[in-house]
Amino acid sequence: MERIGWLVAGMLALGGVAGAQTTITIATVNNPDMIVMQKLTPEFQKKYPNIRVNWVILPENELRQKVTLDISSGTGAYDIMTIGTYEAPLWGKNGWLVPFDNVPASYDLNDVLKSVRDALSYGGKLYALPFYAESSMMYYRKDLFAQKRINVPDQPRWTQVAQWAQQLHNPRGGVYGICLRGLPGWGENMALISTLVNTFGGRWFDENWRPQLTSPEWKQAVSFYVDLVTKYGPPGVTSNGYTENLTLFSQGNCAMWVDATVAAGYLANPKTSKVADKVGFAQAPIAVTPNGSHWLWAWALAIPKSSKKVEAARTFIYWATSKEYIELVGRTEGWVAVPPGTRISTYRNPNYLKAAPFAETVLKAIQTADPTKPTAKPVPYTGIQYVSIPEFQAIGTQVGQFIAGVVAGRYSVDEGLAQAQAAVEKIMREAGYLR
Repeated sequence: MERIGWLVAGMLALGGVAGAQTTITIATVNNPDMIVMQKLTPEFQKKYPNIRVNWVILPENELRQKVTLDISSGTGAYDIMTIGTYEAPLWGKNGWLVPFDNVPASYDLNDVLKSVRDALSYGGKLYALPFYAESSMMYYRKDLFAQKRINVPDQPRWTQVAQWAQQLHNPRGGVYGICLRGLPGWGENMALISTLVNTFGGRWFDENWRPQLTSPEWKQAVSFYVDLVTKYGPPGVTSNGYTENLTLFSQGNCAMWVDATVAAGYLANPKTSKVADKVGFAQAPIAVTPNGSHWLWAWALAIPKSSKKVEAARTFIYWATSKEYIELVGRTEGWVAVPPGTRISTYRNPNYLKAAPFAETVLKAIQTADPTKPTAKPVPYTGIQYVSIPEFQAIGTQVGQFIAGVVAGRYSVDEGLAQAQAAVEKIMREAGYLR
C-alpha cells in the first residue's frame, strides 16, 4: 500500500508540474505589426495554455537601449527580445543568443527568404527568426501628383523628389511636400541618411577604417537632406521617427515619404489609413549610384542566453513567425495587414497579392538590397543603413544628434559634420581601428 501511495503522489506531483504555467517576458517595439502580435496572443494561449506572455512594448530607441543593456549584462529581464539584422550576428558571435539549431520541419525554414535568413545568422548558425522584413521605398499621394500632372517612374531620382516636394508643399492645406525621419538615433534618422549618403557616392569609412564624414559626398548628401526637410517637411522634424511619419502620412499630411517597406500594409489598409486608396509605391530614390539606396532590415525574435525559459520562448517564436500566424492575421486583420518580407509563400498567396498592390515593389526592394556592396567605393564593412561593428550604435546615435542639430539650426552642415567626424575618429581610435 505504501508503494502505491508513493506512486500516486509522484504522479500527482508530475501532473502538477505539467500543468504549471510558465510566464515569458517579451520586449518589442511599438510598431503596428507588433501591436497586432500582442492583440493575437490569446490565440497562442489557447493553443499553449501553460505559457503566459508578459509584454514590454517600447519606442524604438528605448527598446534598443534596454535590450542591449540587458543582454550585455546578462540580467535576464527578457525571455524574448525583438532585435534586428544588426544585432543578431554580432550578439550570436558573442555567444549571447540561443541558436535555432533544430527547427522543426513543419516550420518550413526554407520558405523564409534566404537573404533574410543570412542576415540573421553568424558562422552558419541562425540566431533569430524574422517577424517581418523590410527594405525602404517611396510612398506618394497619387491624387496630389495627378493634380499637378506628375508621373512617377518606378525608379525616382532624388533630384526629382526635391522638385516634386517644392511643387506639392502646401502647409496651409495641411500637406507637406515630404516627410522624412529626423529623430536622432542610429536606427532612426541615420537609417535614412546612411542610404542617402550611399547613393550620393559616399561611405562611412574608407578601406582603412578612416571616417569619411567630411568628404564631399557626405556634405552633398546632408546638405540635400537638410534643405529638403527644412523647406518642405513638417514642423518639428527632429521629433519625427518612423512611427510619427507613419501617422502623418496615414492622416493625409504628406505628399511623399521615403521609409520602410513594412509601412505599405498600414498605409493601404482603410482601417488604419485615411489615404488607403490614394497611395502610390515606387523604389527608394537614387542619386549618382544605386548602391546602398535602399536598406535591408528584419525585426526578428531572439532568445537571450540568460533566459531560464528557453523552450517556452522558442515555442512562442515558432508560432509568431509561422505560416499559420500569417494566415491568422490575414483572417482576423485583413490580408493587407500581414507581416511582410519573410516568407516566399506570402508572395505566392493569391489572397495577399489581391490585397497588396505593393507586394511586387516590396519584394524587389528586399531581394535587390545587398549589404555586401553598400557603396560604390570599396569599404571594409557590410551593412547598408548601418555598419556591422559593435561600435556603430554609439557612432550612429552621436552622428544622428549632430545632424539633428544642423536641421535645428544650431550648426552649419560643415560644422556639424566636422564635429561628427571628430567624435567618430575618437571612438574608432579607442576601439583600436585607428592608430
